[in-house]
Amino acid sequence: MQLRLRTKLTLVMTGLVLLVSVVLSSVFAAQLLEQLLQATSLRANDLASQVFLQAQHALTDAGEQGLRPASDDPQEIHDFVRRAFEINEGLRTQLKAAKENPLIYEVSIVDHDGMVLISTDEDLQGKFLPRRTPLSQLVQRNFLHQVKVLAGPSKVFELDFAFSKGRQPFGEVRVALDSGILLKEIEPSLRTSATFVLVALVISTLLAAIVSGAALAPLRDIALQLDRISAGEYDAPSPNTKGFAGSGDELGLVSKKITQVGQQLRGVHEIFSTMRENMNSVMAGLEDGLLLFTRDARAVMISPAAEKFLGAPAGQFLGRRVTEIFPAGHPLHEALHIESDELREVAAETELETSEGPKRVSISVQAIQEDGERMGALVTLRDLDSLESINTQLQVSERLAALGRITAGVAHEVKNPLNSMRLWLENLKESLPAEQDSATQQAVQVLDKEIDRLDAVVKRFLDFTRPMDIRLEATQLAELLKEVLEIAQPQLQKANIQLAQLLPIDVPEVYVDRALLKQAVLNLVLNAAEAMPNGGQMRLVLSRRGEMAEITVGDTGKGISPENRQKIFQLFFTTRPGGSGIGLASTFRIVQLLNGSIDFTSEVGRGTTFRIELPLAA
Repeated sequence: MQLRLRTKLTLVMTGLVLLVSVVLSSVFAAQLLEQLLQATSLRANDLASQVFLQAQHALTDAGEQGLRPASDDPQEIHDFVRRAFEINEGLRTQLKAAKENPLIYEVSIVDHDGMVLISTDEDLQGKFLPRRTPLSQLVQRNFLHQVKVLAGPSKVFELDFAFSKGRQPFGEVRVALDSGILLKEIEPSLRTSATFVLVALVISTLLAAIVSGAALAPLRDIALQLDRISAGEYDAPSPNTKGFAGSGDELGLVSKKITQVGQQLRGVHEIFSTMRENMNSVMAGLEDGLLLFTRDARAVMISPAAEKFLGAPAGQFLGRRVTEIFPAGHPLHEALHIESDELREVAAETELETSEGPKRVSISVQAIQEDGERMGALVTLRDLDSLESINTQLQVSERLAALGRITAGVAHEVKNPLNSMRLWLENLKESLPAEQDSATQQAVQVLDKEIDRLDAVVKRFLDFTRPMDIRLEATQLAELLKEVLEIAQPQLQKANIQLAQLLPIDVPEVYVDRALLKQAVLNLVLNAAEAMPNGGQMRLVLSRRGEMAEITVGDTGKGISPENRQKIFQLFFTTRPGGSGIGLASTFRIVQLLNGSIDFTSEVGRGTTFRIELPLAA
């Protein structure tokens, strides 16, 4: 899901505050924990020393009271020491005080075999006490390990203070501490720190939202102005930018120049409308049936006059192969010498049964080549029995010449406003400050790309009458499709369309003309957006199918009615008011020129899915 720029700025600012807060809190917690462990270690060591001194006093007091071991036997000495500890009130008081310390888990005096002589836990007296993990190991480890231990299950650590009886090691004082008790000591400080972090996040989020909203308000007005231009309202100013557009700052100049670009686009749109009407007029006046086939023998253009030879509306055959238009058994199949979907240059005559009765038909196939490479074929069907045959031929010649003049004139008239738009856009880019925000820069870049695309559209229209100049290069389709989405993003957002995309980068490269393929896919994406004026979901998926790369563009729009499915690739056919009818025909021809194929499935009321297949470079 695409995030708005305001949301991104808010998230970035909040994330920075969160990062700083987490780092400072971690440093604070590390210092707090280190101080606690150091202080606890010192207290435990002091307590062990005090218990040891009191134990020495206990032995001295026992000697003064006349208690002596019966012999030098180790067991007798052991019993004497244990008895001296038990009867010494000072030692017992010391141990009782240690037990009341909240940080102390247990204090015990053991002999060298680990037998408890006396302990704060009376149940341990006379029993073997195994060693626990030394407290020094926890103190010396890093902060993360200390946090892991304290946050985990409760664990007992101990500090040992060894002592001797005479010159021989006799035992040690063990002071035990519970990790759970240590954690409770610093919990209040940690809660306070966490509270400060949460408060900082809330305040920073509110401030970031306010600042980003104020900073991006002018850009929202400019975006609205661009959306209105994209919708065809070329002269209408943005309703929220009257004072803003009149200002003399950089954003005000941008708004003014966008308005000028919109006025020039209006002129280009009028030129294309005139050109479409003239082309329809020329094609409608041709008496000969013309069928233009691509390299793989698919029909990309069929004149209205061909209907009387085909026996059905011309739109039904657009996009079909020659063997589907003229199947085996068709009178023209043998005359065209069709073999394996290939059309050879031929000139012949045959009898054809039409709705007007049997007619003699002249058939000619002319190969279309570029640099010696076959690009397609033009099939001409001519009614030889027509009384107006000579007049028809003259009309065809005149109208074809008129078509050439029209296309040349249109090219000249379109180039002039495009060049003017280019100059104004360069002035616009020079007036923008270098530190201008990314949204404005992106808007200017989109205009720049759209002017290039418009120039390419003019050239592609002219290419319907002459071969295209194709420049193949190894291309990663995932990157190309992301560029298409970047161009179409404003229109998708305006139409409230949810985009579901799957563009894996592991699909191998293909050899295509990047500009042509980008235009072809963009036509499909924009058509899908226009099919969902009230919002919906668009799917753009890239996948591999054997040795082919497949691009899928699907929508949840109204679908294509059955009577129009054979016409959608026909030049100038459109069901959208104000549409040019060039987009899908151009897409179909581009895909064919790139040695690919295009197909679609549609269900009325549920949507349409187009699929483009292109051979992999490998």
